Amino acid sequence: MAAEIICVGTELLLGDILNSNAQFLAQQLAALGIPHYYQTVVGDNPTRLCRVIQTAIDRGAELLIFTGGLGPTPDDLTCETLAQFFDAPLIEDPEIVADIAQKYAQRGRVMNPTNRKQALIPQGAMVLPNPAGTAPGIIWQPRPSVTLLTFPGVPSEMQRMWRETAIPYLQSQGWGKSIIYSRTLKFWGIPESELAQKVRDYFDLTNPTVAPYAGKGEVKLRISAQAPSLETAQALIAPVEAKLREMGGMYCYGADEETLASVVGKLLQARGQTLSVAESCTGGGLGQMITAIAGSSSYFTGGAIAYNNSVKIRCLQVNPEDLATWGAVSATVAQQMARGVQQLLGTHWGLSITGIAGPDGGTEEKPVGLVYIGLAKPNGTVESFAHQFGHNQDRSAIRHLSACGALDHLRRELLTSVAIAEVST
Repeated sequence: MAAEIICVGTELLLGDILNSNAQFLAQQLAALGIPHYYQTVVGDNPTRLCRVIQTAIDRGAELLIFTGGLGPTPDDLTCETLAQFFDAPLIEDPEIVADIAQKYAQRGRVMNPTNRKQALIPQGAMVLPNPAGTAPGIIWQPRPSVTLLTFPGVPSEMQRMWRETAIPYLQSQGWGKSIIYSRTLKFWGIPESELAQKVRDYFDLTNPTVAPYAGKGEVKLRISAQAPSLETAQALIAPVEAKLREMGGMYCYGADEETLASVVGKLLQARGQTLSVAESCTGGGLGQMITAIAGSSSYFTGGAIAYNNSVKIRCLQVNPEDLATWGAVSATVAQQMARGVQQLLGTHWGLSITGIAGPDGGTEEKPVGLVYIGLAKPNGTVESFAHQFGHNQDRSAIRHLSACGALDHLRRELLTSVAIAEVST
């Protein structure tokens, strides 16, 4: 009993609108334990939509979920095409007409005659109410082995209709008797191929399954289990997650919605310590990541965007002679920036970034992507770390990788210093 998602709209094909509906529906199907193996985007063309429907049926899909094409304009053809494909007449539903007219009246307007098109549904179909908009959907079983659900393309309307009507209907029809639950472990600082080699034996598991994914500088391992209940699925995943975390070691920084910034924030809060940052090539990107976390004001004091060398000298007390000798992109300057912002703002930790984000400014000695990260610690010591983030990366990617790399160095230092403190006590 597999489902297939079919999103209708030329604007989706052109990239004018992000297809968030497919993501939402995929997550919802997984939560209900309904497998789905294909998603299709098709333009507002009845011939091509008919081909997509036939292909989905040929692939064995028993639940076809459509979004888009339910509006009043001539290019909104989803219901009309479905009726044509399954050889059913379109019938105007007077209750839909009344509902649309009432919604217009509530807004102090008169219903446009073109809106009556939205009241045409295939004979035999049930109305899937739209409490928020004028475009209702349908629930229709035109063949014993095929069930259709249609939704408008507006995400807020579609999501409410799904939760309030579609889920109860599907469950009443025997769908959603199990769930598919996933946990995604996140790793930083290790190549995908190296991590895959470490955990390769786990890719052969069947329930739960383990699959790798690469992101911007990070690698993810998704662990998924299908079970009758959430508790059972979590019990299946737990031992696998524990083993993968152990094998990943310090590279594993979190799971699911956690970010490097949120993990660092929790560690700082647990220790009652504060952080300040000094940024050059990232231009505030590091501070943005940190302040995107709710409650970060309890541990993040602020920072300095020292883009020009004069700011490094005046605000962060970087030695002008060192700038002249070693350059702004150097271990020495990164250390002085970290120490300077730590002292300027009176924080426990100071974190700095200086580098060449490109596309210009690189040399043979200091190529685009060369980044130095400085870390000033509460015990008075300062370290720096050199990275080359420029391999086939653009300016935006180098800035992102630099900010994440800085957070990861702080995360590791916080974890290591906690472990040392625990041993010493």
